[in-house]
Amino acid sequence: MNRIPVTVIVPVRNEEVNLPRCLALLSDFDQIIVVDSNSTDRTPEICGKMGVEYVNFEWNGQFPKKRNWALRNLVISNEWVLFLDADEYITDEFKAELREKIQNKAINGYWIKFHNHFMGKQLKYGYPLLKLPLIRKGKGEYEHIDEDHWSHLDMEVHEHPVIEGRTAKFKSGIVHNDFKSMEHYIARHNAYSSWEAHRFIALQKKGFSDMTAMQKIKYGLMKTSFLPVIYFIGAFFLKLGFLDGKAGFAIAVNKAMYFYQVKLKIEELERIS
Repeated sequence: MNRIPVTVIVPVRNEEVNLPRCLALLSDFDQIIVVDSNSTDRTPEICGKMGVEYVNFEWNGQFPKKRNWALRNLVISNEWVLFLDADEYITDEFKAELREKIQNKAINGYWIKFHNHFMGKQLKYGYPLLKLPLIRKGKGEYEHIDEDHWSHLDMEVHEHPVIEGRTAKFKSGIVHNDFKSMEHYIARHNAYSSWEAHRFIALQKKGFSDMTAMQKIKYGLMKTSFLPVIYFIGAFFLKLGFLDGKAGFAIAVNKAMYFYQVKLKIEELERIS
């Protein structure tokens, strides 16, 4: 069968646990590029053994971050680019639909749902995980957030792709399953909540007028204690997260705690500024 004419870019840092599974499922793709950030584990070795392109990214603390840097600087040999994290895994159903979808000349980006796993269980309820990781080359990149003076993350986290032209949705999805420890999950989201708090402070100074309606609601509630409660009620009860059992409860609590951490960090930043 002909290779899928899509360039898959996998941004990583210390992903020796997840990366072999991820790359093993990408053998049908025409080009695979792993963009590293000075990994200290076996990540570079794994890339060499599996025969994929390997590039190391040195962030200078300014725009662009890793994904936008990749779009602007890598030699991308295909019309379509798929950004895939090391803990995300392609299915045969997705590949079949991908071959079809990239033929549509009217669409420049695709929203894809991710089948989230947590505590060893696939979650079927709660808020869905949707991302826009499939972009036609030259037709979009991740939003530019003015964060040169406060960001500590070298890769886009909550930045959304800004696409020129139309977007559409996939019917099939991608599996998201991080095989690292709960300690790693908590540490990662601790870093994300710090970024979110700094972003709130920066946005507060210039106002929220340029944000989407949902972003305005989120940031309007960010400094209150309501957002964690609203999220938990929505995820666990309204979105039927309780049907996922202990894992559904755990992820709803963890995400609610995330929003509460953001609130506390905002208060701290305001207090020391």
